[in-house]
Amino acid sequence: MKKFYISLLSSALLSIVVLGWLIDAFSQQTQTSEDEFSVQSKMIMGFSKQLANIPTSERGRYVKQLANEFNLLIDYKHNESLALPPSLLLQMHTAGGLILEDQQGFYMLYSSQILSPFHISMRLDKRVDTEQRNDIFLTLLFYAGLCVFMGFIITPLAKRLTVLNEAAKKFASGNVQARIKVSHFTYIKDVELTFNRMASQIEKLVAENKLMASSLSHDIRTPIACLRFGLDAAIDSYDEQQIKKYLSRMESDLDHMESMLKSYLAFATLEQNANKLTYSSTNIKHYLSDILIQLAPKFESQMLNVQLNSSSDIINADLHWLARAITNLLNNACDFAELHIYLSAKVYEHQLVITVEDDGPGIAKENFNNVFSPFFKEEEHRNRADKSYGLGLAIVEKVADWHHGSIKVSKSNQLGGACFTLIIDQHHKA
Repeated sequence: MKKFYISLLSSALLSIVVLGWLIDAFSQQTQTSEDEFSVQSKMIMGFSKQLANIPTSERGRYVKQLANEFNLLIDYKHNESLALPPSLLLQMHTAGGLILEDQQGFYMLYSSQILSPFHISMRLDKRVDTEQRNDIFLTLLFYAGLCVFMGFIITPLAKRLTVLNEAAKKFASGNVQARIKVSHFTYIKDVELTFNRMASQIEKLVAENKLMASSLSHDIRTPIACLRFGLDAAIDSYDEQQIKKYLSRMESDLDHMESMLKSYLAFATLEQNANKLTYSSTNIKHYLSDILIQLAPKFESQMLNVQLNSSSDIINADLHWLARAITNLLNNACDFAELHIYLSAKVYEHQLVITVEDDGPGIAKENFNNVFSPFFKEEEHRNRADKSYGLGLAIVEKVADWHHGSIKVSKSNQLGGACFTLIIDQHHKA
């Protein structure tokens, strides 16, 4: 929007300057190069020179004769007849005389050393109506030109708003794939990009909700079937020991269902934390060491060797959610590693790059793009981690997205298993 505001303001200022210059040039062309009363001024000064050759007693009569001959309203009077301050009386002796205005219009007063203490007065004609009409015409011309200039700015904006409106209508009608094709020549590029991001986010949430509903309905069938079988068996049995055995199995199935529902509900509400990140700084090496200390009992119980190779760079991130993502990657490595796990971290060009590698079976190349999808589990790995619901890596992807980063998987060159690379942008801070 900043581009739009700057363009609008610049165009308005440019249009005002250009139109003002054009109207001023037009106005100067319509006016004479001389002053409006320059002709009358020359006439009255010429009359005064002629009066210098006329005897003082005959000057009044001579002025009346000039008025008749030239059809002018000229008079010759004593200065005492004027009720003017001394400053204005002095102006009568300047070139061009003194111009005053009364109810009838304008008139000019002129005197000199030869005429003093008398002066000549001349009534002036000014085409006030014509001047007012010209002013109105120029004013209308200015505003019309301003509207034309602003139209060139508003028209592209109106077109882009129409495109935005049509995309919003399609999206509202159920087409969650509706997007705006962003143009390079648009004032609202930020708005269009924001709409596309919003649409993508909503489409992703809708897809996740559908996937979660279908996955939950599929995964919950097994424990429900087990509960049904155990309940029927307990009802039909008369052996108390056997009934207790069935009830124990049913309790285990209920615990499994409760754990499953908690995981699903936690993931469903996960997106609410996207705008609640709290950024802080820390030493990445010390930070990763603390995470490894927390997970040490699990590593020891599975007899895994974990190696850390990290720089001592200072990073900025939401340390809680970043730790959650790293922990999920390490837990995933624990589930499939044979003996070794390799954890590394370093800052490259304002990007924190964390890699977690293991010597397990790895991930099939065709599943590289699917492994971060919620509830996805490779068929050959489904029995490796009984308590996994395919949400750990999906949470890692969300944390990376919240930090304007990314997560990807490949084959480890050092250990031969899976290699997860988590990238966190260090430019963005909350």
